[in-house]
Amino acid sequence: MLRHAMYNLRGGFLIRPLTIALALGGAGAFLSWLEEEFPVTSAWVPTVLFPSHADPQVAQVILAGIAASIMTVVSIVFAILLMTLTLASMQFSPRIIVSFSRDRVTQWTLGIFLGTFSYCMAALPAAHSLPHPFAPVATVLGAMVLALVCVGLLLFFIHHISQAISVNHIVDRIAAETESMIDEIMPWPHRLNRHLKDAEPLRPNPSEVAVLSVDSGYIRFVDTRRLVALAKHYHVTIRVLRRVGHFVPAGIPLMMVSKGKRLLPEGVAELLAALDLGPIRTLQQDVEFGVLQIVDVALKAISPAVNDPTTAINCVDQLSRILIRFASREPPEDLLYDPPGIVRASIGWIHFERLLEAAFEQIRMYSKTDVAVSLRLLRALGDIAASTPDLEFRRILVEQGMRTVAGCAEKLGEEELRELRARQAALESFTAISQP
Repeated sequence: MLRHAMYNLRGGFLIRPLTIALALGGAGAFLSWLEEEFPVTSAWVPTVLFPSHADPQVAQVILAGIAASIMTVVSIVFAILLMTLTLASMQFSPRIIVSFSRDRVTQWTLGIFLGTFSYCMAALPAAHSLPHPFAPVATVLGAMVLALVCVGLLLFFIHHISQAISVNHIVDRIAAETESMIDEIMPWPHRLNRHLKDAEPLRPNPSEVAVLSVDSGYIRFVDTRRLVALAKHYHVTIRVLRRVGHFVPAGIPLMMVSKGKRLLPEGVAELLAALDLGPIRTLQQDVEFGVLQIVDVALKAISPAVNDPTTAINCVDQLSRILIRFASREPPEDLLYDPPGIVRASIGWIHFERLLEAAFEQIRMYSKTDVAVSLRLLRALGDIAASTPDLEFRRILVEQGMRTVAGCAEKLGEEELRELRARQAALESFTAISQP
């Protein structure tokens, strides 16, 4: 579960800012100690800045002033951040806060501000009058440099936040994170006619024993290697009942284990530890979650209260980008073998048809009276069809296009439907193109 731990370390406003603050605080304490033990290390500091290296009052005033002002700035940064999160949550979707919490610029800004405060506080005791006057001038110079860095970083942070709350920037960032996750869990290119070669899925058998979920939550990550290793170690076959992104209440079967009576309580605990459950979905392995975040923004944009079709069109464009990437990659294997020929685990993953439905079905339903959004839906379907040579995928896309036009026909007149039907015809032409 190292990957899951690293994902948690990268996200949120705790680990990275705290690490930076502790590192700079340790640097301040170490440099001040080094100067006092080895005065030659501060001999290079210009006398123009510090005429005397034995005047602790100047060092105390500078360090205390920087520390006090930095804490004021940190309060401002937190206020800006909370305002941004509240605005984004209300205007777009509460689920996009996950993306904001992983923003590295924000994490580094908070970390350096807190680190500068820690640096000054750690160096302050070194500036003393007894038993002999001493001023850590090199350390104070470092604090002054950090203060200038904080000023520049504050300006950059305000500029960054002004861009971060732009809806185009938000959906582009979510799409980029989703694409990166697809590249990670689906590294191989798509194979044509794969469905003709798929092995039969595992079927229920009388020897299976249910492993119940101890906690309630969404499946966020499945450690497939650990699951296969445990199945091999205990000489069992594991059938995971729900895929990543599904909610599992406590006490509900999470997996079925053939010959499960061989498992001791410790083995059951190890199996449960191979799946990470939590109160919110994440972008560790959950492609659908990235899609649903963008869909939420699109649905709010085309709602009568907002009526912003331009934002909905931008969301459709970003969704097509994700689906093109997904269609070009081979999905993870449902059956896991070790050694070859011996099935150890069966794990369900989301497939193209379900992801397409998650991306476009709700938008299609709510945009029946919006010609611009419906036209962009059909264009997106055409772009996806043009990017994949898989005839099965193209058939699914054509069916989605037919449902889109049929829904619009219930609300629009013939004049508005003319262009929609032209794009539907262009989409249907892809099914007649043979595979290369």
